[in-house]
Amino acid sequence: MKIIRLGMALALVLGVAACQKPGAGQVDGKRIAAADSNAEWLSYGKGYSEQRFSPLDKINAGNVGQLGLAWFAEFDTDRGQEATPLVVDGVLYTSTAWSKVFAFDARTGKQLWKFDPRVEGSKGFNACCDVVNRGVAVWKGRVYVGTIDGRLIALDAKTGQPVWSVQTTDPSKPYTITGAPRVVKDKVLIGNGGAEYGVRGYITAYDAATGKQAWRFYTVPNPTGAPDGAASDKVMAEKAGATWSDGEWKKTGGGGTAWDSIAYDPKLDLVYFGIGNGTPWNHKLRSGGKGDNLFLSSILALRPDTGEYVWHYQTTPAESWDYTATQHIMLADLTIGGQPRKVLMQAPKNGFFYVIDRANGQLISARNYTNITWATGVDPKTGRPIENPQARYKDAAFLQIPGPLGAHNWQPMAFNPKTGLVYIPTNVTPFAYTDDKGFSYKAGAWNVGVDFLVNALPTDAATLKAITAMVKGQLVAWDPVRQKAVWTVDHPYFWNAGVLSTGGGLVFQGAAQGEFAAYDAAAGRKLWSYDTGNGVIAAPMTYELDGEQYLAVMVGVGGGGQISAPGSMPQRPRLPGRLLVFKVGGKAQAPAFPKPAQPAIDLAAIQPSKGDAQHGFAVFHQNCQVCHGPNASGAWLPDLKASPMLQTADNWKGVVIDGASAPRGMASFARFLTPKDAEDARAYVIEEAKKAAGGQAAAPMPIG
Repeated sequence: MKIIRLGMALALVLGVAACQKPGAGQVDGKRIAAADSNAEWLSYGKGYSEQRFSPLDKINAGNVGQLGLAWFAEFDTDRGQEATPLVVDGVLYTSTAWSKVFAFDARTGKQLWKFDPRVEGSKGFNACCDVVNRGVAVWKGRVYVGTIDGRLIALDAKTGQPVWSVQTTDPSKPYTITGAPRVVKDKVLIGNGGAEYGVRGYITAYDAATGKQAWRFYTVPNPTGAPDGAASDKVMAEKAGATWSDGEWKKTGGGGTAWDSIAYDPKLDLVYFGIGNGTPWNHKLRSGGKGDNLFLSSILALRPDTGEYVWHYQTTPAESWDYTATQHIMLADLTIGGQPRKVLMQAPKNGFFYVIDRANGQLISARNYTNITWATGVDPKTGRPIENPQARYKDAAFLQIPGPLGAHNWQPMAFNPKTGLVYIPTNVTPFAYTDDKGFSYKAGAWNVGVDFLVNALPTDAATLKAITAMVKGQLVAWDPVRQKAVWTVDHPYFWNAGVLSTGGGLVFQGAAQGEFAAYDAAAGRKLWSYDTGNGVIAAPMTYELDGEQYLAVMVGVGGGGQISAPGSMPQRPRLPGRLLVFKVGGKAQAPAFPKPAQPAIDLAAIQPSKGDAQHGFAVFHQNCQVCHGPNASGAWLPDLKASPMLQTADNWKGVVIDGASAPRGMASFARFLTPKDAEDARAYVIEEAKKAAGGQAAAPMPIG
C-alpha cells in the first residue's frame, strides 16, 4: 500500500513538474505587453498597441540590398492571403484562406503541423470579400483561430490538435469570421462579419482555457426592442437605442459587425474595437434617414473583464456609404501642443485620420489623409464630419471618392516612433452612389440599398478613361501631430498590402503587381524589391533568432479589391499562396509559379440563349457583379465569359440555380432568382462574351 501511494505521489510530482516546464506557445499578457520593444512578434499587430513597429535594426538601409530568401512554404489555397504570421519561441504560426492554420520552424521552414477546420465550401458565399483569414492568436500553450463559418477553435500549440471549439454565430445566418482573435486577461476576443447580407453585429469574450462565453456586447440595438441579457443592455437603453428610427434595419439586423480591429491598453485596462457599416448601407432605407445609428462606424472602448461600455467615438454618423471604422487601430504616446498625450489613431474608410484621447474618447484632431469628395472636414468642436449635401444621394446619383472599398481598408498601417510617422496603405477609388428605389430585403443576399446598375462600365471611351485614371494606390507617410503627409509613393494598382516599419529606418510593403519592397522610412525612396510572382496584400512582420533578423510575408492576392474591381488589378490567374521568409544573405530560390492555361472565349461552343439580355443586365449587376465584376469583367473568380457553364442553358442553371458548384463556394441563387432570371443573365453574359471576342470590351473599373 505504501509503495502504491509513494508511486502515485512520485507520478503526481513528476506530472506537475512536467506541466511546469516551458512548452510551445507560452504567451501571456506580460509578454504581449513587452513585445512592442523587443524582437518578438506575439500578437496580430506585434503587441497590444498594434503599432507594427519592430526595433530590430540588423536589416537596415546599409544592407537591405543584400536581402535574400531564407526559406519559403507553399499552401494548398489559391485565394487571398491576408494573415500576419506570429513567431513564439522559434515557431512561426500563420493562417491561410479557408481558415487553415500552419506551424513552422521559424529558422528552417520545416512544417511542424497543419490544421484544416474543413469549412463547407458553400459557406464561401457568405464572405463578401473572399474566404480570407488575417491570423491567429497564441496564449498559454494554445493557438486560436476564427473560421469563415463562425467557429472559434483552440488548438494545442505543439501538435495543432483541437482542444475546444465553439460556434460563435447562428449558423443559419450569413455570419463570417475573417479577423484575427486577440487574447486579453485570459479572454479570447472575437467579432464577426456579414453586414452586407443582413446580420446584427456583436463582440464576444470567451474563456481561453475552456471556451465558455464570458460576455457579449451587441453593437446595435435589438430590433425587437427587448434587452439581450448582455453587457451592452445598459448603454443600448441609455444611449444607442434612441439614435435609431423605424426602417429596414428591423428586418436586416442593422449590421455593425466588428470584423477586424482590436487594441488594448493594459494601464488604462481598456480594449478598443472598430465597428462596421449598417445594413442596408443606405441610411434613408435603414433608419428612415433619421438618427446617428450608434454604434455603426464607431470606435468602442470596453472593460475586458466584463464588456462594460466606457466610451465611443463615431467617425461617420448616420453612415450611408459602407464607411466602416473597422480599420486598423493603434495606440501611441505623442507630444501634441507641448503636452504628452495617450492617443488612439485610426485611418478608417471615410478618408479622415483621427487622433483621439484613448482615456476618454475625446477628439484631438482629424484631417483627410487623401483626396475625398463626400465631406470638407471634421468640426473640431462636435467631432462630426462636415458633409457635402450631395453625398447623401437622396435625389440623384453622386460619383464619390472614396467608394465602399474605402480610402483605407483592412490592410494594416504602421507607426514608427523614431520618425513619428504613420505609414498608411491608401486607395483612391470612385463609386457612384444611387438610392435603390426598388429595394426589398432578401434574407441571405446583399442588402445594401444602393443601385449597382449605375456602376456598370460606361460605353463612352473618354468617360471610361477619365474614371479609370482616378484609380490608384498609395503609401502615405503621415505626421499624426501636424496632420499632414510627409511623403507619398504612388502604386499602379489600388489594392496593395499592409505595412511594417523597423528600427533599421525601413518601411516594408508588398504590392498587387507581385512585388515586396523596402522604402526609406524618412524619405520614401525605394531601396530594395523582390519579385514575388504573385500579388501581395498581407502585412509583413519581422523577428530575430540566434542573433539573426528575419522578415516574413504572406503572398497571395485576393480579398474585396481583387474580387469586385478586377480590371483595376493585374490580370493573372489564381496562384497558390506562399509564405516568404528573408534574411541578409539568404540563398533560397522559390520556383516560378505555374502558368495555368487561360480559358478562351469560344463563341461557337455557346448555345444561343432565348433569354432577355436587357433584363439580364439588371439581374447580373444586382446579384453577380460584386464577385464577377461590372459588365462580367471579372477574371479572378471564374471569368463567366469563358466559362464552360456559359455554353448551355442546362450548365448555367446547374450552377446558378441547382448549386452544382456549391462545394467550391458558388452557392445556389435559387433563393433570389428564378430560372428565367438566371437565363436572362446568361443571355447578357453571352453579349459581353461577343464584345470581348471582338475586342470591344472596355477596360474594367472598380465598383468601389
